[in-house]
Amino acid sequence: MKSNVYSITGEKLKAIDLPSVFSYEYRPDLIKRAVLASITHRIQPWGVSPIAGRMTSAHPRRKNLGISRVPRMKSGPRRAAFAPHVVGGFVAHPPKPWKVISEKINNKERTVAIKSAISITANREMVMSRGHRFLDNVEFPIIVENKIQTVKKTKDTREIFKSLGVWDDIIRSKSRTIRAGRGKMRGRKYKNKIGPLIVIGKDAGIMKAARNHPGVDIVMVDKLSAEHLAPGTHAGRLTIWTEDAIKYLSKSEVFK
Repeated sequence: MKSNVYSITGEKLKAIDLPSVFSYEYRPDLIKRAVLASITHRIQPWGVSPIAGRMTSAHPRRKNLGISRVPRMKSGPRRAAFAPHVVGGFVAHPPKPWKVISEKINNKERTVAIKSAISITANREMVMSRGHRFLDNVEFPIIVENKIQTVKKTKDTREIFKSLGVWDDIIRSKSRTIRAGRGKMRGRKYKNKIGPLIVIGKDAGIMKAARNHPGVDIVMVDKLSAEHLAPGTHAGRLTIWTEDAIKYLSKSEVFK
């Protein structure tokens, strides 16, 4: 299977043979497991101190005193203490810091998930169903000459995206919505859209040039993960490959 290589101005330069990984079978089950494993390994378990609210010397008093028989402080105002339903008491069912929240996946299964996610980047219908926007004349997979790796200015990358026909997807990524629920109070008020992914062989300036565009991510091909290719466990992200990245996929024993 062949695919065209485009210049940074949008012109067809040549046709190259695609690596066999682009013909790999679609495994949404393994892609979801790999992405969830990646997400849960970044989450830091948290919880309250085991002795929080229990450091007060409090004992219940006898009955027939006309007051509730809850643990009370021995001195001072003799207010209720220690119990989970009183002011200053411990939390009834707090989150446990020792709870295991990370999900595991075998190395071979993770590799299969990445290979499957790579193959879907060449499927126009899957990319479109994920919500990405691009021009009708865009061919998949999108492969660009290595010159894009040397671009160092954001205004130059803007023109490149327009030439490749993916600028509409970056415009789409500018819009964001307010999250529903308590996530607004936990540092994640807005939900941002995911834009194109640029997979490169080496960084000669493109990292700093393209990172200012909303929704755009740049990753080295040897650092590629299922979460890059299928954020939110949904495969089919709009991906731009460089020639060096395609050569790496062809030579690497992992992706054969």
